[in-house]
Amino acid sequence: MADLSLTDIHKSFGETKVIHGVDLEVELRTHGYRVTTARRVVWEVLSAAGDHLTAPSITSRVHAVDPSINGASVYRALTLFAELGLVRESRYEDASTWEPFHDDAAIHLVCSECGQVMHHNTELVPRLRRAIQVATDFAPDEIDVRVSGRCGHCPAESPA
Repeated sequence: MADLSLTDIHKSFGETKVIHGVDLEVELRTHGYRVTTARRVVWEVLSAAGDHLTAPSITSRVHAVDPSINGASVYRALTLFAELGLVRESRYEDASTWEPFHDDAAIHLVCSECGQVMHHNTELVPRLRRAIQVATDFAPDEIDVRVSGRCGHCPAESPA
């Protein structure tokens, strides 16, 4: 993750900063929400990570930037961002991770050893969406395909 500081975040107030094609300030104000330090820091942390993060991990990184932002503010920002379609929450077993929103064309590859989540972009997901719409009277809002296995960094299981 790129190093963030509270000074950098405060300097960015008043600047138009587009991350992942989203201008947070415009999005929040368009929907009647204030641009707060907590929201800006959470957005910057998520965007700088380039990876799926758990809420406790986001909170820890936010605290490293600004210790005055409490966990409840982080959770409220994540919830608001999800409601606005700015982030995606992915649930896997009893854990949940957050990332900036992306379209459905990515399949989530989840390492069952280290928990790393990678994206695999494919035309299969949009084809699945079309097949569902043609074969049924159902229009999917979101398709979240998750495949579990082992990443290249984790050793293969030893044969028993």
